[in-house]
Amino acid sequence: MPAQESLAEGVRAGDRAAVGRAITLVESSRPEHRTEARDLLASLEAPARPAVRVGISGVPGVGKSTFIETLGRQLTATGQRVGVLAVDPSSQRTGGSVLGDKTRMPRLSTDPDAYIRASPSAGTLGGVARATSQAILVLEAAAYDVVLVETVGVGQSETTVAGMVDTFVFLTLARTGDQLQGIKRGILELADVIAVNKADGDRLLEAKGAARELAGALRMVHGKGRAPAVVTCSGLTGDGVDSVWAEVLDHRAGLGAEGLAAKRARQQLDFAWALVRDELEQRLRRSTAVRRVRAELREQVLAGELPAVAAADRILAAYDSEADAGPGEPVN
Repeated sequence: MPAQESLAEGVRAGDRAAVGRAITLVESSRPEHRTEARDLLASLEAPARPAVRVGISGVPGVGKSTFIETLGRQLTATGQRVGVLAVDPSSQRTGGSVLGDKTRMPRLSTDPDAYIRASPSAGTLGGVARATSQAILVLEAAAYDVVLVETVGVGQSETTVAGMVDTFVFLTLARTGDQLQGIKRGILELADVIAVNKADGDRLLEAKGAARELAGALRMVHGKGRAPAVVTCSGLTGDGVDSVWAEVLDHRAGLGAEGLAAKRARQQLDFAWALVRDELEQRLRRSTAVRRVRAELREQVLAGELPAVAAADRILAAYDSEADAGPGEPVN
């Protein structure tokens, strides 16, 4: 049996080793691996029942890992299989994940019905979109019922993750004063469910007060539109985590079968353009003609001798000249 067919068969059977190899393949940036990854994904049938795709974000320190571990264990206890993809920043030297995904979720990582994987971004949002979107498809083909995608909550990673899931959950903490200060600008347009985490012990009343203020503020922001649900929970004790999941399912049910299909179709179109942008950036970096002019332009821009717009035009002109020459035709 060909290796590719064997790998696909292993994924369909839910074999963890095969799932790991498949995700490694779709994460690779090597051209030959990209071709193999496309062939693999084409051979994996879409599941009869789509997995529940959930994005989870929040600022560092909000307790995402503890929350995800608790939620994941609650779900596996009901017989569901859970995949977790942690979208981590990448080491600028190695391109590998710098967060220890399994060490942050020690109990869930040993659960036979759970699979945890860090998906390094390789320094580009396009890399995140390509690797994580395809890893989701692998987990779905392996019959995982729920796929949780965690983002570190910095930069534009929330927008990227929100564009590949059905429901986006934002974790926040109780803070004094205006509760909206704890939510990053733009997150209001992305979040479908907001959970005030660490609602336990002497922080319980503060968390409930924060949730009430947030809910009221969000109703004003959204007007007659559907405002995100706001609940409290404690990833540490497990209290309220089931309520967060109930809101996730309620949001997904509100989309309906047609709405969910339409949303995923739009995401696929956005994904296609993300792949195009990522590939164009990689081609620009690999361009021999661009490398020839890069050092000279850098010095001129740093010395103030060349405006940035003019430098960009010259870089693009160099790239276009190489593209126009075609394969095998040297650029003079």
